[in-house]
Amino acid sequence: MFTARTNWNLQTNRFARALENHRRAGKVLLDLTASNPTTCGFDYPAEEILSALADPRALQYSPESKGLRSAREAVATYYQGRPGFGICAGNVDPERIILTAGTSEAYGYIFRVLCEPGDEILFPAPSYPLLEYLATLNDIRLVPYPLFYDHGWHMDLAASRAALTPRSRAVLVVHPNNPTGSFVMPKEAVELHAICAEREMAIVADEVFLDYSAESKPHSTFAFDGPALAFTLSGLSKISALPQMKLAWLAASGPQSLVQRAIERLEIIADTFLSPGAPVQLALPKLLGIREGIQQQLQNRIAANLAHLDSALATNKLISRLDRQGGWYATLRIPATGSDEDRAVALLEKHDVLVHPGRFFDFRQDGFLVLSLITQEKEFREGVRRLLEFFIAS
Repeated sequence: MFTARTNWNLQTNRFARALENHRRAGKVLLDLTASNPTTCGFDYPAEEILSALADPRALQYSPESKGLRSAREAVATYYQGRPGFGICAGNVDPERIILTAGTSEAYGYIFRVLCEPGDEILFPAPSYPLLEYLATLNDIRLVPYPLFYDHGWHMDLAASRAALTPRSRAVLVVHPNNPTGSFVMPKEAVELHAICAEREMAIVADEVFLDYSAESKPHSTFAFDGPALAFTLSGLSKISALPQMKLAWLAASGPQSLVQRAIERLEIIADTFLSPGAPVQLALPKLLGIREGIQQQLQNRIAANLAHLDSALATNKLISRLDRQGGWYATLRIPATGSDEDRAVALLEKHDVLVHPGRFFDFRQDGFLVLSLITQEKEFREGVRRLLEFFIAS
């Protein structure tokens, strides 16, 4: 009766069962996985946000397949002055931008434009597990290419080339990666563009965490105006820390003829769904305008938690933190004497501390835990204390 594409394993895993039991018992929970900024104690300009959503123009239905022009212009303005691949990203044309209800929807649009059923998309490992569901829903196959760690994270471009087949349609990069926090380096970008241009493949660059660089200067966007067709994805969820607003976009770049053909097809898909709501589109210029104040709070929290974590680890010989360049997460290397899931469950059950096992993010071996750096500072510090106590006692 049901399709094979939704024939997922619906059995709750041990980690999820342990968390459910913990919450049902009403126990204290020190959540070092917090990813929802709206519940992490940040100060939002509530009046400004709510007034932006009260635009009377939203009472009239005036659909545009790509999204309202004013909203797409706001996206183009967001990129103004940011360094890009080859040119200033401020030259992004609003006509090359399509608004979606989220980056997941943008992925779906792109997969439908690029892939026949059974085609392949290369994606980085480690990375966020949501991609697996998006792939099966769009009848395509994900093929991992490894990121390896050697004084920082790097793309294994030789392995990426080896993974290509006649059915490969695109390479996906997450810039910076979630959870490793690693950016695609300029040399890697040049080679990846060359590979994709040579094989008539596209690049899909997920840049939702782009504004959260560990450096003081803005990091460059990855894809704009390289030799390969590329799609850059981002949205309000991370840029303005407003995941509930459900507005994102894709921006096409690369050779003009390919971009034009891609946009023509994407526009038909977008017109079929007309997904983003008018109020949030009309509010987009203001919602992007408030980002600096919110981002500064997030960056301050990230810096404070990271400093405390490094200080706590300084005298510890069992656990180390892997280098990161951006994003909201920190990856810990722990003794690989058991499964990451076992360690995470034990931390939860014995110390009330919630962390992500590395396997959740498709680390290929045990010995890794992932922590969120936007957890409130008091909770983060106590959670780290208990985590170290657990490993010292183990």
